[in-house]
Amino acid sequence: MKLFVDNLTNVDFSYLHPQRGLLGESWLVQLELDGSLNSQGMICDFAIVKKVVKDWFDSTIDHSLVVPMAMPGLQVERDQGYTSVSWQALQGDGSCYSPDQAITLTDLHEITEQGLALWCRQQLQALFPPEYVQGLRLSFRAEPTTGPFYHYSHGLQQHDGNCQRIAHGHRSKIEILIDDERHSELEQQWAKTLRDSYIATRAHLVEQTDEAHSYAYQAPQGRFELVLPADACYLMDTETTVELIACHLADVIKQDFPQQKVTVRAFEGVGKGAIAER
Repeated sequence: MKLFVDNLTNVDFSYLHPQRGLLGESWLVQLELDGSLNSQGMICDFAIVKKVVKDWFDSTIDHSLVVPMAMPGLQVERDQGYTSVSWQALQGDGSCYSPDQAITLTDLHEITEQGLALWCRQQLQALFPPEYVQGLRLSFRAEPTTGPFYHYSHGLQQHDGNCQRIAHGHRSKIEILIDDERHSELEQQWAKTLRDSYIATRAHLVEQTDEAHSYAYQAPQGRFELVLPADACYLMDTETTVELIACHLADVIKQDFPQQKVTVRAFEGVGKGAIAER
């Protein structure tokens, strides 16, 4: 007998890619449990399944930097509650220094939907009673979309929760309307501009060269530092909440359309975001 939960939750995180470097991602979680019926005629109560799995993802993958420890050119050190990661990628080298809870170390060579799902399944299986749950299948899928989207990472210093982590991210759609009509050319243009980007707050920039940007800040969870290739960074003068990203894009686009109504629908991962009108 099988129990399934489609789109049980979604996870927003960043990970290291051997070609693309730091990459933001958003995946929907699909779950199947294989087991025997209990005295109530259930494998496991849906409410329990959802809570157990969501709590595990919230504390392990969501809003973290996921690191494939077997990736070539990777170095990892842990000391006194902090993790330091440096990497080499085709896009350019980088490094991250964060509290341990902000970085998830896996034994994978590369982060893929299939590989990470298998790693997560191995951790989750032990959380369910073995007398009823004999098997667990987990899969990830990206949000279906036919329009432009981009991957980005960021960190929100002033956030009280896990969004304060300097390297977490999203896979996000973008919709731009001029006088209430979708403008596909602008959408494609901005999706390309922000592709695989780190959207950064200028006040967090502590060192800048033509080759690299260094960011650092102190937040409630601890000290965060990040070094990335300069051409992977997109600077804003404000924090990088989705609300302020939408406002920033609307302001920039408005300069080219001063007499027309500009609307930006900026998404933050799956099914949520902000609308700015100018």
